[in-house]
Amino acid sequence: MSFKSIDHVLDQLGDRYRLRDQQYSQRLLKAWVEAVGPVVAAQTRPLSMHNEVLRVATSSAAWAQNLVFERQRILAKLNVLLSASLTDIRFSNAQWQTQSRSAFNEELQTELWQQHPSRLTDAVRSPGVPQSERLTDPLLAFQHWRKIMRTRTQNMPLCPQCQCPTPSGELKRWALCSLCAAKQW
Repeated sequence: MSFKSIDHVLDQLGDRYRLRDQQYSQRLLKAWVEAVGPVVAAQTRPLSMHNEVLRVATSSAAWAQNLVFERQRILAKLNVLLSASLTDIRFSNAQWQTQSRSAFNEELQTELWQQHPSRLTDAVRSPGVPQSERLTDPLLAFQHWRKIMRTRTQNMPLCPQCQCPTPSGELKRWALCSLCAAKQW
């Protein structure tokens, strides 16, 4: 057994506990996404756990309020996934902006956007105006925009209700365009 300074021993212990905390945090993030689903996970972020109570930041007060009603269901799923004994979850939008967005959440946002029914594929989108050709005359800018929109929408299917060009993802999801679907809700 060798003699080591107390600083060295404390550093090793600190590293060991930090590594274990990081691994647990990663497990918690994965379990959180699995428990709440990708849509809710994109609007929430687990912050900390203290005395078996999980604190979660939400993007808005409305999300916090809605998740309070789902708290027991989420709690049961997390306890199974983590083999833990969490007793409560506290939701708040107070620390949503203070924490920097993680790469994990940015990837999740990108994935959600790729699956969004209103998203146009690159083949449907047309290129914009090059930087050197920026239109300063409002009438010319409008005419250019109108031409792009007509080109973009000419091969789109029509909404059965309003007869407007509609992204195919919206028709698959709602059988209507998003505006007509929203009117029915």
